[in-house]
Amino acid sequence: MPVFLDALRAALPAARLVTDPDVVASYAHDEAEWAPHGTPAALVRAGSTEDVRAVVAACAEHGVPVVPRGAGTGLSGGANALDGCVLLSLEAMNEIVEIDAAERLAVVQPGVVNDALRLAAAERGLWYPPDPASSPWSTIGGNVATNAGGVCCVKYGVTRDYVLAVQAVVGRGEVVRLGRRTAKGVAGYDLCGLMVGSEGTLGVITEITVRLRGARAPEHTVVGYFDALRDAGEAVSRVTAAGIVPSALELVDRHCLEAVDAWRNMGLSADANVLLLGRTDLPGEAGEAEADAMAALFKEAGATWSARSSDEAEAEALFAARRLAYPALERLGPVLTEDVCVPRALVPEMLARIEAAASDTGTHIANIAHAGDGNLHPLIIAPAGDDDARVRAQRAFDRIVADALDLGGTVTGEHGVGLLKRRGLHAELEPAVIAMHRAVKDALDPAGVFNPGKVFGTP
Repeated sequence: MPVFLDALRAALPAARLVTDPDVVASYAHDEAEWAPHGTPAALVRAGSTEDVRAVVAACAEHGVPVVPRGAGTGLSGGANALDGCVLLSLEAMNEIVEIDAAERLAVVQPGVVNDALRLAAAERGLWYPPDPASSPWSTIGGNVATNAGGVCCVKYGVTRDYVLAVQAVVGRGEVVRLGRRTAKGVAGYDLCGLMVGSEGTLGVITEITVRLRGARAPEHTVVGYFDALRDAGEAVSRVTAAGIVPSALELVDRHCLEAVDAWRNMGLSADANVLLLGRTDLPGEAGEAEADAMAALFKEAGATWSARSSDEAEAEALFAARRLAYPALERLGPVLTEDVCVPRALVPEMLARIEAAASDTGTHIANIAHAGDGNLHPLIIAPAGDDDARVRAQRAFDRIVADALDLGGTVTGEHGVGLLKRRGLHAELEPAVIAMHRAVKDALDPAGVFNPGKVFGTP
């Protein structure tokens, strides 16, 4: 290891390499508190593609794992350190290189924060749709690594739908460009798409070209209060069956509302056990009609109250509460975050199974969901230091994964596999498919240094 660190020092500007144990330890894991992490040998705060190339080349030569990370907001352990690895932080590579309004695209470095890109695009009358709940803090590089989704993905898709091209350091330090800037292109395999969602296991992305859309019309917000989770799930199914594609359809249960109230005193839990938030961005009368239709469907499904919001500030506050749910629950104890996705028609059944898992295991489970596309986020809470509660929480976690697969769903809709979902991934994919993935990994990572053990590692 001393020889390897000397090689890094020789290849990098002095300020880039950090070996102070306290500083390095602060980068050793993401927000997945239940995922294990090791002790890294060093941290590199890359400032350029050349810095990344130098790190990858040195790691490949010496057989040292390299673990890329952005802001560390991940929820699956994908950015967690391995013993003796180099943590490669891309947070300092935060330049918006270009916004081309005519072509409706932007070129950014991986450390650009999601909301910073959205704001810069908005200043030019453009819009970058992917909006994970962590958008004020998470970086585009991390969003690409996990193929992040968000509130509006029910209508506008996830990160992969907006990535046109990437520059990446692969193999033993080769710098390659994958993808295109044109609106169409089918030359060769979609290697750019392969990098999206690869969680740092195939290379290190150092530049991203994303598609932008034109600014959209102001949204109409629909609010529904429900007594039961299953009724709110039924409302989601009815909206889907009616052929309505909302620009958002979000669910927040009582546990989340109470946690947000305790933290921010918003008074949300006084009126509902479950809050369902719908939005439409159709322009003019069409938007008003679609909002009214959603409100009616909420009522038909059992809402105790539903209406189209006429107060924009109130509507924004409700969606802000949705984003605050996770940090509010963290105040109650370590949170084990689920990320299952099921067919939209089966959202009511999946919500009922989550409630049953909570009851049968005696576990505190709160629920938020991108309900409009079937992506549910049960939040499993165990008090710090309570080992028995932790065992029961893990049992509930495994049961929810199994129930999602039983309903024809997937173990992760947007957070990635990382470390937490490896067992679920092996249950979801047949052995021949696992072998195909490993063959791709071996071909693109011949030295075996890119985030080894993550995603397809042994559970």
